[in-house]
Amino acid sequence: MAASGWRWRGLGLFFVLSALLAGGAAYWLYDRYTGFADAPLPGLEAGDTLLVERGDSFKRVLSKLREAGAREGHELEWQALAKQLGAIGRVQVGEYALDPGLTPRILLERLRDGRIVSYRFTLVEGWNIRELRAALAKATPLVQTLGELDDAALMAELGHAGVHPEGRFLPETYVYTRGDSDLDLLRRANESLERALQAAWESRVADLPLENAEEALVLASIIEKETGIAEERPQIGGVFVRRLKLGMRLQTDPTVIYGMGSNYAGNIRRADLLADTPYNTYTRDGLPPTPIAMVGVDAIRAATNPADGDALYFVAVGDGSGRHVFSRTLDEHNAAVREYVRRYRERFGPR
Repeated sequence: MAASGWRWRGLGLFFVLSALLAGGAAYWLYDRYTGFADAPLPGLEAGDTLLVERGDSFKRVLSKLREAGAREGHELEWQALAKQLGAIGRVQVGEYALDPGLTPRILLERLRDGRIVSYRFTLVEGWNIRELRAALAKATPLVQTLGELDDAALMAELGHAGVHPEGRFLPETYVYTRGDSDLDLLRRANESLERALQAAWESRVADLPLENAEEALVLASIIEKETGIAEERPQIGGVFVRRLKLGMRLQTDPTVIYGMGSNYAGNIRRADLLADTPYNTYTRDGLPPTPIAMVGVDAIRAATNPADGDALYFVAVGDGSGRHVFSRTLDEHNAAVREYVRRYRERFGPR
C-alpha cells in the first residue's frame, strides 16, 4: 500500500507540475503576443511608407513591411493579431505611413480601415494655365500625363473640346492619393469651377451687363488679378460693371499683360497700352475673349454681385498695402494717381 500510495502521489505531483509548466508556457506566449502587438516596430524612419497593391496577399504585405525595415514578429504572430482585429481578408489597397513608433496593432487597424496617406496640391488664385501646369509637373507622387497634351488636347480630355483652358480650374487645396494623375486633379478642379460659376450666375443681381456665365467668368478673372484684398473685390466689380453699362472701356492693365504673353518683362510701357491685341482693354471695347487667370469663388461672386456705388476709377494707394483709392470723376482719379506716384517715389525713388 505504501508503495502504491507513493506512486499515486508522484503521479499527482507530475500532473500538477505539468499543469504549472503548461500554464507558465501559455502565460509566456500570451505575454510575448501582447508585447508584440503593442510594441513599436523597430527600423522605421520618418517618411517610410507601405504600398499595398491590388492582388497582394497578406504574406506579400508582410514581406513588403520587412523590406521597408520592420522585421519584428513572426508571421504566426502577425496572422493571429490580424485575425483578432478582423483584418484578414480586409486589407485595403493604398499607401500607408510607417512612422516611427508605429505598433503592429495600429498598422493592422490602418490596413483594415483603409487609412491611407494623402497629399495636397494648392491651386493658387490668379495663376494662369502655364503656372498651373508648371506647379503640377513638380507635384509628387502625382502621376504625370500632361506633358503629352497641349492645351487643346487637355480640354478635350476633360470633355470641353474647343474651350480655352484659362480660368477653368477652381483655386483651392485638393487632396489626392498615390496613383492619382494630374488629369484626375484637373478634372476635379474643373468640376468645382463649373459648380461655383453656375451657383454664382443663378444668384446674380438684376441688370447685370453680362450675357452669360462665361462672361461673368471673364470679368471675375480681371477682378482676381486687380486685387488680392478680398473686401475690395466687390468694389472693383462694381467699377467694371458700371463701365460696361456706360460703354466705357475697362482699361485694366492685367488684360494688357496677359495679351503680351512672354513679351511681358515686369512693367508696362505706354507703347504696350497702345499695342492692339484681343486682350488690350485700352484699345478694345468690352470684355476680352477669355478669362486671363484662375478665379476664386470670391472674385466670381464679385462679378455677379458687385457692390453698389458711383466710382468709375481706381488706382493703388501706393503704400505697399495693396489697397486702392476709388474715384467718381476723372479729376478725382488723376489726383489719386498723382498721390500714388508721390508715394511710390518716396518708397523706391524716381522711376
